[in-house]
Amino acid sequence: MRNVFPAVIYLAATTAACEVISAAASSLTLGPLLRQLTYSRPPSSILLRPSTAISITSALAAKCARVIGLSVSDTLELFFHSAGAALPEQFFAVWSLVRTKALAPLLMVLVVACLFMSVMLMVEVTSMATVSLAVKRLRCRPEKRYKWEPIKADEETGSLAYPMVLVQIPMYNEKGVYKLSIGAVCALTWPQDRIIIQVLDDSTDPAIKDLVALECKIWASKGANITYEVRDNRKGYKAGALKKGMEYTYVQQCEFVAIFDADFRPGSDFLMRTIPYLVSNSHIALVQARWEFVNYSECLMTRIQRISLDYHFKVEQEAGSSTFAFFGFNGTAGVWRIPAIEEAGGWKDRTTVEDMDLAVRAGLKGWKFLYVGDIKVKSELPCTFKAYRHQQHRWTCGAANLFRKVALDILIAKNVSIWKKFHVLYSFFFVRKIITHIVTFLFYSVVVPASVLVPEVKIPLWGVMYIPTSITLLNALRNPRFIHIMPFWVLFENVMSLHRIKATLIGLLETGNVNEWVVTEKLGEAPKANPENSKPEATSTKFRDRINFTELGFAVYLLFCASYDVVYGNNYYYIYLYLQAFAFIAIGFGYAGASGSKS
Repeated sequence: MRNVFPAVIYLAATTAACEVISAAASSLTLGPLLRQLTYSRPPSSILLRPSTAISITSALAAKCARVIGLSVSDTLELFFHSAGAALPEQFFAVWSLVRTKALAPLLMVLVVACLFMSVMLMVEVTSMATVSLAVKRLRCRPEKRYKWEPIKADEETGSLAYPMVLVQIPMYNEKGVYKLSIGAVCALTWPQDRIIIQVLDDSTDPAIKDLVALECKIWASKGANITYEVRDNRKGYKAGALKKGMEYTYVQQCEFVAIFDADFRPGSDFLMRTIPYLVSNSHIALVQARWEFVNYSECLMTRIQRISLDYHFKVEQEAGSSTFAFFGFNGTAGVWRIPAIEEAGGWKDRTTVEDMDLAVRAGLKGWKFLYVGDIKVKSELPCTFKAYRHQQHRWTCGAANLFRKVALDILIAKNVSIWKKFHVLYSFFFVRKIITHIVTFLFYSVVVPASVLVPEVKIPLWGVMYIPTSITLLNALRNPRFIHIMPFWVLFENVMSLHRIKATLIGLLETGNVNEWVVTEKLGEAPKANPENSKPEATSTKFRDRINFTELGFAVYLLFCASYDVVYGNNYYYIYLYLQAFAFIAIGFGYAGASGSKS
């Protein structure tokens, strides 16, 4: 308690200073208001009981905050009054007319639309969370819902008891991680004569191609059944590589195919735990494992990514698997039944989400998918904002574009029930892939700030506070370890919604860079082995390359709306608006990602 007494003195002095500042401000604007406020003097003695000192400290802190708030409000009011005095009177007459006749009706329509979309999102999030929690509490493990028996060899069959498995590792200039993925796959527990490892290298750097080829030769010399395959072009990107890999004659002997991106490292028992589901349940086409992240503690941005992806697996994938046996394949850390791939039409490169495309087509053929959260595969998160932004553009744009292409196919599908059609079309695509991105940006970054400037428009408290708070809490429910990061998660996701709504519209309208494919940068073990070289490549020193002007533009808009709300508003939107503006500013100046990288 000894540290309380200096705090009392400090706050007393600060309060006195604030009174001087407020007195100066009162002579400019709100003099009569401030003069009505009375302040008790600081205690004449600091030799007080601890409880008394704490109460005085709290009172002084509250008083100090109030004085500072009034001073800031006075300053902002002075600014707006000065700016208004510089404008002609006709401006305010025109603004009033435009605001009441045009902006208010338009904004009211947007408010209603956003509230309706918010309710849709809330219902979807609640239903998924309910299913996810029920599965967890009731211990509805996959082996209880589906038959699972370990594969064992006997003297008669020997290794023939194990089905033939193909393992594909697509990669593109993966200098930092190629050894890790190849080594992990070659260490899988499975008879060597019943597995074929296929490295599909689309690298354009000859030096990296030589390194990958050499690594394959090293493992082949150790007895691994590994092949190194290259193409003379990158047509179709990852989908093209996987499709080409399935065309080799030796693949015809395989029953199942496991796929791992270059930064994924499966445990040695991965096949022993996943293949039995496929062997014992002929109607299952896909077994999806959960991702685990080796670098989630790299920076705040990677921790935020983990929150989002953990929710994706623990809630979205679990709910889809437990209800309609359908979810989107994540493109890696999964095992497919090869006949299911062939029946669905194989890999297609019409979008940048070839994995989701295959899952939808296979699902419409009546195949079922299983998510097994207990099986985790190590992977890497993008640690620079530039890499993460490109990744999110690819995922968001591709999903929206796929929705445009398959919506009619879903409606006319004959092998699935009407309820599954509704789930895929409405819940999986429309709400999660379209509505989520639109309402997050439009409502919280455009409509709510604009409502401050148009007093004729009122947003109900349940829409602007209760719904987003409930959604955030439902996210935190499955991520209790990171509940202290949730405020940062909200602010960061709102900034990212700017890029996601853009990607969504590009995908829906099929314009611009709809098929843009930028491979996510991966660092692998380089940071641990050589810390001084752990940072991503140095970014350009040009001002334009270091600054994200779009984010800064929205920061200015939010700052203006927040300041206007402080002076003229009668709600507390400015608290959120200031925080969100600072988030836009931080990312606008490049302070997102590992080591404050400006990439």
